[in-house]
Amino acid sequence: MVEIEVPEVDYTDYDNRQLVAIPVVVLVLALSIIGGWYLVTGAPANLGVEFTGGAELRLSADDAGTDAARERLENAFSAEPSSVQYIAQDGTYVVTFRAEDLPENADNGGLGPLTDQAQDAGFSVEGQTFVSPSFGSGAAVEALGGVALAFLGMSVLVFAMFRTFVPSVAVVLSAFSDIVVPVAMMNLLGIELTLGTVAALLMLIGYSVDSDILLNNSVLRRTGSFYESVQRAMRTGVTMTITSISAMIVMALVATVFGVDLLRNIGIILAIGLSTDLMNTYLLNVGLLRWYKFEGVSR
Repeated sequence: MVEIEVPEVDYTDYDNRQLVAIPVVVLVLALSIIGGWYLVTGAPANLGVEFTGGAELRLSADDAGTDAARERLENAFSAEPSSVQYIAQDGTYVVTFRAEDLPENADNGGLGPLTDQAQDAGFSVEGQTFVSPSFGSGAAVEALGGVALAFLGMSVLVFAMFRTFVPSVAVVLSAFSDIVVPVAMMNLLGIELTLGTVAALLMLIGYSVDSDILLNNSVLRRTGSFYESVQRAMRTGVTMTITSISAMIVMALVATVFGVDLLRNIGIILAIGLSTDLMNTYLLNVGLLRWYKFEGVSR
């Protein structure tokens, strides 16, 4: 078993402003990206078909997986697909179309022109799904509301656990940044917000709270000096987080090889979020806790 050696950091070399500066700048940049995205597109991120409405066709062919099949598929439709995904496990293609690119009667089962075009190109239609724009927008509101509700519940629980303002705010602020930064990176990397990626953001709330509560408990509720407590928490927390990041990177690479875009996107989002959590926990959270212990209201 590979042991991760966590180096000891001499926090006395840095003042609280230096520790907090980098996480705050990253958070402000991420919020600026999301805000700009909202002004341009009307949404905080690129929304997938589940949230915007559209159609999905599942197609198969004798030569599926070859360059020739891919080229035929890309030129088969009069409407431009929003994405084409090859599923190596069962040799099928998943082709999605946005609502604005579909025939006018698509909501009444009018996907016939698309299926006819697929069959003319030599593909068999294994299945088709249609999501109306109104249903998609409702699903988007519910999904984002679920993330907000989960974050609110986490915040209430954290304040109930510590019952002090600064340590609780440190945990909540770190968790907020751990969600915001991956969403901004999703926009830059072209990863859509779907039900699967929303689940990844929900997972990040749990990961973030885990590492931050570990640090806060070590500093506030255990014996030893402040710096001893931080180093003790780092030995466990950094090892745990780096192990998780490595697992997510491996998952993203394997999913890329096998063409499973959803798992690849989840792996990328979690790897970015966990890396952000390392920064927020051991810079932002440590800076706020040190101010609280030595200069703040607990003095």
